[in-house]
Amino acid sequence: MSSLILHHYPTSPFAEKIRLILGYKQLAWDSVFIPMIMPKPDLTALTGGYRKTPVLQIGADIYCDTALICDVLEQWAPTPPLFPDAVKGVARIVTQWADTALFTTAMAYNFQPAGVAQVFAGAPAEGVQAFVADRTAMRSGAARMSSTDAAATYKSYLRRLANMLHGQDFLLGEQPCVADFAAYHPLWFTQERTPVLAGILDATPEVKTWMARIKAIGHGAPGQCHSEQALQVARSSTPTWLQDEVFQDEHGIALGSQVLIAADNFGLEPTEGELVAATRTRYTLRRTDERAGTVHVHFPRVGFTLKKVSP
Repeated sequence: MSSLILHHYPTSPFAEKIRLILGYKQLAWDSVFIPMIMPKPDLTALTGGYRKTPVLQIGADIYCDTALICDVLEQWAPTPPLFPDAVKGVARIVTQWADTALFTTAMAYNFQPAGVAQVFAGAPAEGVQAFVADRTAMRSGAARMSSTDAAATYKSYLRRLANMLHGQDFLLGEQPCVADFAAYHPLWFTQERTPVLAGILDATPEVKTWMARIKAIGHGAPGQCHSEQALQVARSSTPTWLQDEVFQDEHGIALGSQVLIAADNFGLEPTEGELVAATRTRYTLRRTDERAGTVHVHFPRVGFTLKKVSP
């Protein structure tokens, strides 16, 4: 088995972002398919509650959220770089915009009735209803943009991407960086999963040409892995030693405290565990599960909340 295990499902846009990055860096990785909707018992045995897709596993270390996964893969294989020095700051800013504003807009557009019919063609009605209920629960009551408003906003965003591509092959230069993979994955869903709606891309041919360049990178040659094998890997591994991590306290919560970590705006299921690291960029919890053993679950600071468990 590879050292890198990606828990994902084929139609996940955020998973496509990471699959392409794995291909770009030519990394060996193993693929574990997880359910699209809850329950996800094998995944949450590793994460302790976090349920969003994808999750990266390296032994007994579990990495949540693609922002953190990108940093981990950059450390694992620094070349070719996702964060070139000359554009490091702007790459992160564009990535955050793409993973939030662009993604939300694109998916509101994609899931209008014609798109829904294409995504769920041939699926039983109860399966569609279960998916809708699952995603409604993930939004925790937050309003969703209408498809009409989404179409107008999406067109504006596509024009901005086209402007960035003027005179160059990728968004920030002549080589792809993390911003390209982040901006690509919502558009990938439009093109690949709801092609009946993909005509919206035709007004920005620069974007379509760029998309073809990104798609051509591919996913490499992943191995296949069953979720029970991944759990066995976690049980038989030891989490990374964190003694040298610099503690940055922003909450008045000491290391060793029992805490809850949750996303701050979507998919709010918390993970509880012992806070064993809080660095400038990430949190780490130690937790023990009867199926996964003792693991370290890692989250980025940005986009997540930290709270002490009440006694």
